[in-house]
Amino acid sequence: MAEFIYLIHPFREGFFDDPTQFENSIMEEHFNYLKQAAERGIVLLAGPCLDETFGIVILQEESLEAAQAFMFNDPSVLNNVMMAEIHPMRVSIRA
Repeated sequence: MAEFIYLIHPFREGFFDDPTQFENSIMEEHFNYLKQAAERGIVLLAGPCLDETFGIVILQEESLEAAQAFMFNDPSVLNNVMMAEIHPMRVSIRA
């Protein structure tokens, strides 16, 4: 399994200060999507930055294509609440 990191950033300025009902609903779906993937061993780590700049997901998948598919199916990305970028990575140190 290869490891990947993807970052999400809100499309809309003001998202963190005044999210819409739709955005809140989608972010709840996003949380559940990642939580279920963590239970299956796909997501290794996920969470938002406390300075409200972006969120991070570290996952393991068979290929870049599989990791991209996972990212693009993230409800926050799929519904255009968040934009995302993905990068292959290697976890060198793990607790």
